[in-house]
Amino acid sequence: MVVSEAELFEAVARDRAAGRTVAFANGCFDLLHVGHVRYLAAARDTGDLLIVGLNDDASVRRLKGPARPLVAEAARAEVIAALGVVDYVTLFGEDTPYALIAAVQPDVLVKGSDWAAEDVVGRDVVEARGGRVILIPVVAGFSTTSLVERLRTS
Repeated sequence: MVVSEAELFEAVARDRAAGRTVAFANGCFDLLHVGHVRYLAAARDTGDLLIVGLNDDASVRRLKGPARPLVAEAARAEVIAALGVVDYVTLFGEDTPYALIAAVQPDVLVKGSDWAAEDVVGRDVVEARGGRVILIPVVAGFSTTSLVERLRTS
């Protein structure tokens, strides 16, 4: 379900009160592909519910360049939310999800194995409250950037 930050905080409070473990993943998820789907499925396995922090269009442009995103934020959010492994999707406009992670205080922070554990944004927040950072293996051969490049050259 796509939710505002305020709605997310209310939902997380209810889920925590019910004893559920909160996992958090984030990204741009522009041109959803099998690597994304496997990553999110593995992320969901780390907790009782999965929150996805989704970069809004402006932050994707700052991170990936003026030609991105290829898919607008509302459509990206709807597609991610439609995956059965995702409980909540919320947009964030900063270049990193640090403020969102600090507000949500997830029990598990998930990133792809293309990140070094010490470089994972929000790691300090999660570990300070006894949570874990888990790196999910990246599916070789799948990236939005490589898909875009193949489309441009074909």
